[in-house]
Amino acid sequence: DPTRAEEVREKVGAIVQGHISHLKPGSAEAAEVKRVLQAEGLWSQYLEVGIGPDPEIFTKAPVLSAVGLGADIGVLARSAWNNPEPELVLVVDSRGNPVGATLGNDVNLRDFEGRSALLLTEAKDNNASCAIGPFLRLFDDGFTLADAKATEIALDITGPDGFELHGVNPVSEISRELEDLVSHAFGAHHRYPDGFVLFTGTMFAPTEDRDQPGEGFTHKIGDVVRISSPRLGTLTNVVNTAEDTEDWTFGITALMENLAARSLLGPRTRS
Repeated sequence: DPTRAEEVREKVGAIVQGHISHLKPGSAEAAEVKRVLQAEGLWSQYLEVGIGPDPEIFTKAPVLSAVGLGADIGVLARSAWNNPEPELVLVVDSRGNPVGATLGNDVNLRDFEGRSALLLTEAKDNNASCAIGPFLRLFDDGFTLADAKATEIALDITGPDGFELHGVNPVSEISRELEDLVSHAFGAHHRYPDGFVLFTGTMFAPTEDRDQPGEGFTHKIGDVVRISSPRLGTLTNVVNTAEDTEDWTFGITALMENLAARSLLGPRTRS
């Protein structure tokens, strides 16, 4: 219920008194905070994955369905409350080792996900709902995993109505270590033989009112979204409906046909 968003934020903030960021997820202290919030009727699925023993890990987009720099990004036409999520994205090899980083937009439908956790896939995985770019930066002596952890990611939105929104996602303030997120996504329980890219989460939630007081932010068609960091570039996309963005037609079959036509299919090398 977007009309209660501000009220609930204030209640939760008053109870945790700003100390929730210092909690170790899954710790005894985190369990006590959970008990207090449950007693107040304020516990939620979002707090569970924030300070509980297990992070939120899910498949955001099928292989080859993400879009890149300059493409339209899509929100469902029937969504009335949605937002961007500016994130650091780790590039992880088939052995579970982070080998590089880039930027990403985990486009989200707040009204769908908020109604039920079972609607997470419909909220997260639609045409052009996953943007990655503008390039992959491989880790080396000049840019390490430690540098990635210290990254601050800026978000700037310019709307066709003249509305502007600015925010920052400080990766260092995310409740879990990046290596912990990787270990929950990859291990004996789940393999990625071709590697994967992992969105690491965001500390930014757009709460600034755009239309009605207390309802916060939602996208309008034509919004220009810029996600940037000095060492990872700027990922720029324009908001459209998922129904009107370019159809995703280039899948695994198309990739194999493309490679075969160029005589590029050969012995597989593991990376």
